[in-house]
Amino acid sequence: MNTPALLLCDFYKTVHSEQYPEGITKLVSYFTPRMTRIEQEDKLIMFGLQAFIKQYLIEYFNDYFFGKTREKVLEEYNRILSYTLGKGSYNDAKVGELYDLGYLPLEIKAIAEGTRVPIKVPMLEISNTHPNFAWLVNSIETIMSCSLWHPMISANVGYKYRMLVNQYFDMSVEEDVPRARALGDFSMRGQESLESATKSSAAFCLSFLNTATVPAIPFLEHYYNCDCTKEPVAYGSISTEHSVMCSNTAVDKDEVTMLRRLLTKVYPNHSFSMVSDSYDYWNLVDNLLVECKHEILNHNGTLLIRGDSGDPIQVVTDTVFHLWDIFGGSVNSKGYKVLDSHVKAIYGDSITPQRAESIYKRLVEKGFACNNVVLGVGSFSMQCLEEEGVYKPFTRDTFGIAVKATYGEIGETPIMIFKDPKTDTGNFKKSQSGMCRVYKNAAGIMIYEDGYDKNTFPQEQKNLLACVFRDGKMVKEYSLSEIRNLLHGGKF
Repeated sequence: MNTPALLLCDFYKTVHSEQYPEGITKLVSYFTPRMTRIEQEDKLIMFGLQAFIKQYLIEYFNDYFFGKTREKVLEEYNRILSYTLGKGSYNDAKVGELYDLGYLPLEIKAIAEGTRVPIKVPMLEISNTHPNFAWLVNSIETIMSCSLWHPMISANVGYKYRMLVNQYFDMSVEEDVPRARALGDFSMRGQESLESATKSSAAFCLSFLNTATVPAIPFLEHYYNCDCTKEPVAYGSISTEHSVMCSNTAVDKDEVTMLRRLLTKVYPNHSFSMVSDSYDYWNLVDNLLVECKHEILNHNGTLLIRGDSGDPIQVVTDTVFHLWDIFGGSVNSKGYKVLDSHVKAIYGDSITPQRAESIYKRLVEKGFACNNVVLGVGSFSMQCLEEEGVYKPFTRDTFGIAVKATYGEIGETPIMIFKDPKTDTGNFKKSQSGMCRVYKNAAGIMIYEDGYDKNTFPQEQKNLLACVFRDGKMVKEYSLSEIRNLLHGGKF
C-alpha cells in the first residue's frame, strides 16, 4: 500500500498543527484505558508497543519517509491532501521541516510490556523532543491506537484462559506437565486481516505455546528478540481436515484404511490430531479405534481424537471416558486418571471460557486429570466474551482506550491541559491534567498522580513510565521470555 508515513492517520490529524496555540513548543499525551465494559476485567496487559514502534515509527518512517527524496515525500503528501481536503486547507511546510531534521523527534515512555495495568492508569507517555514539533505528538495517535488495542485485548484473553488452566491443573495435573500447551489459538481464519491475526496470536502466545497462526512466530522473532530455533516461541501441530478425511473415504470406501495409513505410514513417529466427525464420530471412537488398537499402541506418538460438531463439553469429556475404557492409563500422584500416552482428546475453535471451565470441571468430578484434553480458542472467543448470556464484542471501546494531551509548554510557560465534559454521564472521559507519574503504593497497587509541570515533576521518585524510544531509536527493548516471565511471575 505504501501510504505516506505522515498520512497513517485520520484526516483531521493533518490539520491540527495549525490549530494548536501559537508558539507551542511542548506537548505531552498519555495512552490510557479509561474504563471497562467487562465486570471481571479491571486490568489491561501492556503489550504490542515495541512491535508498533519498530514497525511504524522506525521501519515504516525509514522506508517511506526519510528513505525517499524530499521532493517525492512532498509530492505524495500533497497529491492526496490537495485532492481530498483542498489546496490551502493544510500546511505542508511541517513535512519538509521534519524531513530536513532527519529523525522523529519523539520520546515514548511506557510501563514494561507484560504488566497488567489497572484501568485508568496511563500505560504510556508521548512527548516531543524538539520545540518545533509539538504537533507530531498526537499525529501518531490514530495509528498507535488502532495498532495497540487489539494485541492488548488478545493478551488479556490468553491470560484469562491461562488462569483457568492454572486453577484446574493445580487441582488435577502433575507439576511437570507444561501448562502452556493446554490450549491453543485457532482464530486466524476468522480474524479481520492477516495483520490482525498475527498480532492477536502473538499476544495470545504470552500465555500459551500452541498456535495455528504461523506468522505469529516470525512476528515475535522480528519484534521481540526471540528465536524459534533456540527457544520455545510457539508450536504448531500436525492435523487432518475434513477434505483429507472425506477424500480418502471416497477412495477407500471406509475410514479405517486412512486411520491405519496415518498411524503406520504417514506419521509413524509423530503425534497428530485427526478430525473424527466427518460421518459417525462415536462409531469411529468406539469401533474403529478398537479395530486399530494394536497400531495405536505401537505408534511412536499421540493420536489426538478431534471432535468438530455437537456439544463441545459433552463430546470432549465423553471422548476421554471412552478412550479410558478402551486404552486405560494410570493414576497420577494427585489421584486423577491420565490416559495412556498414545491417545488424547482435542476440541478446536468452539471453546469459550465457560466451556473450558465446564470441561475441566466435569473431568475432575469424574476423576480425570485435565491434561487428558487439549482445547482451542477460535476467532469468536478471541474477539467476544459471554457474560450471563450477553455477548460483548472486544473493541477499542471495551476499555475506553484513548490518547489525550494533558500538558504543554509555550516557551518556558507550562500549560495544564485537560478535558472534563459535563455531558459525560459515564464518568470516564475526564482526562488527566498535566504530567503524570505512575508508581506502586505501599500496598503494591499501581496508581498514578497527575498535575505536575516541568518544574514540579518529582524526578527523584520512582516512575514506572520508563523511556523506550527517543529520536527515532529504541532505548529499551523487551524479549518474549522477559514479557512472559513478568506476566506470569516467572512461572510461564
